[in-house]
Amino acid sequence: MRTIDSTLVDIARDFLIAHQALQQVVAHHRAGELRFEEVVALVGDDEKSVLFRLKECCHRVFRATDTDAEIGPGALFDLAIGSLFHEAMKFRENVYTRDVYGPRVSALRKAGVADEGGLLREFEKIVADSGVRLEESLFEAETLLRQTTGQFRVLLVANASNAYVTRFLIAQADDVAGVMGKPLEGVLEDIHGSAAAGYAQAAASYLSSGFFEAGVSALEAADRLGYPAEEISRLGAYAQGMQAFLEGRFTDAIASLGAWLEARPGKGEAHFARLAFSALSKVGPLVVGEDEERALSDGATALAERIRREVPFEGEASAA
Repeated sequence: MRTIDSTLVDIARDFLIAHQALQQVVAHHRAGELRFEEVVALVGDDEKSVLFRLKECCHRVFRATDTDAEIGPGALFDLAIGSLFHEAMKFRENVYTRDVYGPRVSALRKAGVADEGGLLREFEKIVADSGVRLEESLFEAETLLRQTTGQFRVLLVANASNAYVTRFLIAQADDVAGVMGKPLEGVLEDIHGSAAAGYAQAAASYLSSGFFEAGVSALEAADRLGYPAEEISRLGAYAQGMQAFLEGRFTDAIASLGAWLEARPGKGEAHFARLAFSALSKVGPLVVGEDEERALSDGATALAERIRREVPFEGEASAA
């Protein structure tokens, strides 16, 4: 079952896609190059449409029940997305009327089909009016998109503790910059107070998830942006040690994880301690029984026990 934290990534992803798709629809419409298939991909009544997916996902997250709905940034964002969806649907209907009904009505008129009841005149009026309504609905959709983008920023700030979203934004830096109108570092600063803090949050999340190389990359970005060097160095040693273990470089793993331990990891790194203990405990069975390998195994075991004593796992008191 997906958590709300991870579902917010889906919302962020589909909002970026919807924003870009609507802008493309506007540009192609004004250039006279719009294809109805583009409109269908943007808005429709099933999961193939990005605005439909986004609307339904927002409803699930931000409308728990009729009597217990969230009142806050999420509720307003949900309302904005719902309104954007309905304006886009109006645009779709008018495009369909213009591009599908229009040519058929013209063909019937040219063919001289009998029209005693005046249906052709009425259809011609509907087609003509659809052009005006199309422009009106497109203007409203563009206005809502700008306003909703501002509320999207508010939603991101309100969920600044969601490291999954931060990781997603970093991974989609170019798209984020295009939608938000500023570079990724500026967006992270809006959300976290500084871009460095955003990268540091992403790094800690990557390390907790076992993505050690990605963690190192995020730490390097945080370091470049001025995050405290002591924390960067400590977490970097941990990440490098765990990556070395995964690559079978056990000597490097012991050295780096030993440096991490010497840097006095805090209570917030108890999960890292558990992972490091588990990795080091596996070194013995992975090496052959030569003298050098036995020394390596003994060193890994000794360090694992130190970690076990000095960095209590969650819910455990230190024995040091």
